[in-house]
Amino acid sequence: MSFTMMSKAGLRLVLGLVNLVVLGLVMTSVAEAGPQYVGRDGLAVGGYDVVSYHTGETPVEGLETITTQYNGVTWQFASEANRDLFLADPMRYAPAYDGHCAYAAAHGNKTRTDPLAYAVVDDVLYLNFSPRIQNRWAEDVPGYLERSEANWPELVDEPAARPSRWGG
Repeated sequence: MSFTMMSKAGLRLVLGLVNLVVLGLVMTSVAEAGPQYVGRDGLAVGGYDVVSYHTGETPVEGLETITTQYNGVTWQFASEANRDLFLADPMRYAPAYDGHCAYAAAHGNKTRTDPLAYAVVDDVLYLNFSPRIQNRWAEDVPGYLERSEANWPELVDEPAARPSRWGG
């Protein structure tokens, strides 16, 4: 009987420690996020539903009535189900480099993005400045990702890129 009670107490202690470690990792990940790129509309990814990049053939615009806050900005979703998926694992769906251009990050810069210039690579959403830059980036995705990953720690805390005067 004593052994069973200790096993339960030990199990509770282990589960409690695991929860603390997981919470610490989540808090560290959020703390390491830099300023999110937003367009003139004040929305992440131009108001597109970031879950739709992973689940559909093309990205879908989110609705003003289905939103959440993450990394200090508003994210819109096409459905409550997509918002729930995002809330369950925002790091999975939020674009790399806080929504900044992957090609620019490979060159040591933070630049605005076009939500329709994108690729999902190994289940990570990468945005780029324009379709032309997206095509250039697509010519050497592994090389550009290696460079952008090496540069990002120096860029993460820099201010977010400013949106275009003409939109986006």
